[in-house]
Amino acid sequence: MANKKTIITIGRQFGSGGHEIGATIAQDLGINLYDKEMLKRAAKESGFCEEMMESHDERPTNSFLYNLVMDTYSANGYSTASFLDMPLNHKVFLAQFDAIKKIADEGPCVMVGRCADYALEDRKNVINVFIYADMDQRIRRIAQKYDLTDAKAKD
Repeated sequence: MANKKTIITIGRQFGSGGHEIGATIAQDLGINLYDKEMLKRAAKESGFCEEMMESHDERPTNSFLYNLVMDTYSANGYSTASFLDMPLNHKVFLAQFDAIKKIADEGPCVMVGRCADYALEDRKNVINVFIYADMDQRIRRIAQKYDLTDAKAKD
């Protein structure tokens, strides 16, 4: 690895194998892998329970919500008034966002999902990757992984 502080973020379609690819990269490079661990860390540091973090996991990724939260975040930082008035899902998103930044400050790693590419978009030491697969491959992977019929996996 050219830069010992490089962070790799992996966005992925559900069922595309993004987690497995991230795990392989992290193992080959001898660096930490963060996936759901980012939720646990955000819950611990923010005071939100893990169940709440999981219920909002990776949901606020549409551009309107992201822009709304980021405008509030970048314009005001964490001013008490704006944060207290913010809807819960925005607070959860910001807690995840802050946990991602703190993890990235600790050293090289692979981060899977959780909008890590957005959280770290202003950093120069980040490589962003997106993993995708065609629908048939994703259905087969999901069906096999969760022991489902193809029809259930497609749903």
